[in-house]
This record gives sequence, C-alpha cells and structure tokens, in this order.
Amino acid sequence: MARTKAIVLNRTGGPEVLEYADVDLPPPSAGEVQIRHAAIGLNFIDVYFRTGLYKTPHMPFVPGKEAAGTVTAIGPGVDDFKLGDRVAYAGSDGAYSAERNIETKHLVKVPDGIPLETAAAMMLKGMTAEYLLNRTFKVGPGSTILFHAAAGGVGQIAGQWAKVLGATVIGTAGSDSKVRMALDHGYDQVVNYNTESFVDRVRDITGGRGVDVVYDSIGRDTFPQSLDCLKRLGMFVSFGQSSGPIENFTLAMLAQKGSLFATRPTLFSYIATREELTDCANALFDVVLSNKVRININQTYPLREVGQAHTDLESRKTTGTTLLIPE
Repeated sequence: MARTKAIVLNRTGGPEVLEYADVDLPPPSAGEVQIRHAAIGLNFIDVYFRTGLYKTPHMPFVPGKEAAGTVTAIGPGVDDFKLGDRVAYAGSDGAYSAERNIETKHLVKVPDGIPLETAAAMMLKGMTAEYLLNRTFKVGPGSTILFHAAAGGVGQIAGQWAKVLGATVIGTAGSDSKVRMALDHGYDQVVNYNTESFVDRVRDITGGRGVDVVYDSIGRDTFPQSLDCLKRLGMFVSFGQSSGPIENFTLAMLAQKGSLFATRPTLFSYIATREELTDCANALFDVVLSNKVRININQTYPLREVGQAHTDLESRKTTGTTLLIPE
C-alpha cells in the first residue's frame, strides 16, 4: 500500500497537536478518485475542529476542508472524472494531506483560466460569500450591508462581490492597515473597531437608519452590537465565531431591537445537493474569471508548518487567504 504525508490529530488542543505524519493511501474505492494536492486552504473551521469546539467524527483525524489538485487514479464506477483533471473541493474532511482519496460528489472541475492555487484559496471562502450574498440575504442595488472582518479571506471576496451586485458596503477591521486593505476590495466605508465604535459609525454612515443585513463571523466580541447596527426588520447573519461563541442570545432581543431576523447558516447546508454545489461553484468561477473579484493569496506555509499557520490565524496576523503547500 502506498503512503503519503498528512497532518493528523490524535487529540484536541493547541497547534502543537497537529502532527505531520505518514499515512496509508490505498487505491480509490468505488465512487472515489485519488488526487494529488497542489495547495490546501486554511480556514477558521480547521481551528474549531483542532480545539474541539466542533467535534471530529473520529480519531485519528485529518483536518482541512478545502483544496485543489490533479486526479491521479480513478476508482470503480467513476465516469465523470478522468486522469489529469484539475479539481477542487470544499467540505470534505481530510484536506491536510499531500494526496488523498475523495468521493467525486465533493469535486468540481476547475476552469482552465483559474490556477489550482487560486482554486484552493477560494472554494470555501468564495462559495461562502456566494451563498451569503445571493441566498441567505439577496443583496442587490439599494442594499446596505455590514460585513465584519472585512480584510479576512471571506471579507475580501464578499466586499468585491457585493459591490458588483450594486450594494453599499460597510466593513469593520482591526487595524489601519486592514482598513486600507478592505477599502481596496470593494468597501465604501471601513471602521477600525479598535479605535471607534462600529455601532456609532454605522449609524452615522447610514443617517441613523442602520443596515439591511449584518454578516458576522466574529461572534462573542461583536455581539450584541451587531444587532444595534440593523434597521427595523433587518437580518443578522452569524456564520462564524472566531472570537468565541455568542452567549445569552434570546429571541426577545430580536423583538426589542426592531423585529429582526437572525440565522446561523453553514456553507455545507447550502451545497448539500450536487446541483447546489455546481451552481454555487460556477457562480464563483464566473465572477473570478470576469476579473470583477480577485483572489489574494497573502500567506503560504509548507504543510509541515501548519501549527505556525494556525497560530498566526488565531492571533489575527493573517489577511486575505492562506495556503498550505504540500512538499
């Protein structure tokens, strides 16, 4: 049996529990292909699994939800992919590996005009931006939105895409350099939440009306202030919790603050069927190929240095997208 390199969790904890190890790589089973990864996306959901905030399905466990590469072997019964196909995915555990087997239901083919590294950098973050802007709350001309972590990977894509859709786009970021970066990615106004109240600034920017929708991946540090940025009947979209989980959230708060709507969506619910997955991915590919949304790869780490990558991500030293590169 062949062997490959992967990052393995045998227990939850800090970055030190991420072990670079040899693992078995059997031939692909029925409905699977084998792929060699060109690049692997780093995402906060990986941290949640590493720390135990999200429960792993088993131990040992290979984390990682997003990657792109080339098909190197075909399992029985597979007729929609062939050797040499350039493919990408978001949503299947096990991406932190040099090579792997994966069910074809998770894969999409990468258009020729998109490098594999770009595909690895954008699948989870870009498809997240797609469902948030087009389906969770349909953003369009006349919409005014607030997007936290505007200089992050999802934030940079969402800012550009929301501008393409005709929205007025307000963001928050934690430093002056991140504010400038967000302003370069579609945002009309960006608030440094470490030097001023984003609630007061949003109210000032909107003439006291508030925004139609708040997209919040921060969690504890931005709640309940996010609700105070919304107009009457506005929508609070909580799609992450990088600062920790939201606590003491009661339905009565929604009534008190203007009959608000609230939702806690995940990408994987929005791409649960093959049709939903391909529609979402194709919308992302189209907007990137049009050059209306650019994907910035701001940090790369060798796969064996994933512990440092997690440390930098958690300390908010990273911006845009981060890739892990197998050796």
